[in-house]
Amino acid sequence: MGMERREFILFGFAAALTSLPGPAAAQRFQPTRFSVQMQGRGPDVLLIPGLTAGRDVWTSTAAAIPGYRYHLLQVAGFAGEPARGNARGAILAPLMDEIARYIADRSLRRPMIAGHSMGGTLAMMLAARRPELIGRVMVVDMLPQPAGLLGGTTEGWAPLARSLGSMMDSPGGRQLFANLMGAFSPPQSSNRRSDPDVVGRASQELLAIDLTRELPRIRAPMTVVYAVPDPRGRPAIERQFNSAYARARGARLVRIDGSGHMVMYDRPTDFRRAVRNFLAG
Repeated sequence: MGMERREFILFGFAAALTSLPGPAAAQRFQPTRFSVQMQGRGPDVLLIPGLTAGRDVWTSTAAAIPGYRYHLLQVAGFAGEPARGNARGAILAPLMDEIARYIADRSLRRPMIAGHSMGGTLAMMLAARRPELIGRVMVVDMLPQPAGLLGGTTEGWAPLARSLGSMMDSPGGRQLFANLMGAFSPPQSSNRRSDPDVVGRASQELLAIDLTRELPRIRAPMTVVYAVPDPRGRPAIERQFNSAYARARGARLVRIDGSGHMVMYDRPTDFRRAVRNFLAG
């Protein structure tokens, strides 16, 4: 076979290879532990809701602050979303891993990330454990040690965390826990349809986690928004949040008075101002 003939065959073979579908690894990653809805155009911002909540807790805030491309996440198993990848096993660490993979797969360049409650825990985990991925981070009404929001410590709430596991073993216990969590849901929300098994396992993990020692690893500028429902409790809450985030380098704490845990519903104007300042840097 002459040289020209061999080159012709090799060229045709290479052209045929390039026309074949790429390997599975090259296909776009589809998360199983959360879903995403896009809103707006501009710099990328990931918004993560809290325990039992859906992406609707963020939609009005995102609509009020245009100029950004918002990725509104919803955790599988919360607010009517099928449990899918969260149907069994651990929740928080695998969920953080999938969000990190989503950022990398979509080629998002150091997006900003904001999380409310459990979403704030995930935002801190990402910023501490995958700092190369995150531009800026906002934590909304969450402590590095979530048990502190209930007035205790990880060690002190350990018995409750263990009891949640046995509660989830019976249909009656699951329903009781679902009803309990429904009492903390945002008004007019679909949160009561959260999967009680997913909520139970996530609650256990939140009561057991403490990110305080990981705070120094967060290189991204961080804003912490926290709520003060009653002015009489302001000094104690201020001390609690200032102490909890003392190891976070340059963290900016923003207090919102007259608000409960659902800051975006209780004080929407103040909350949007805080978010706007965070996004603007």
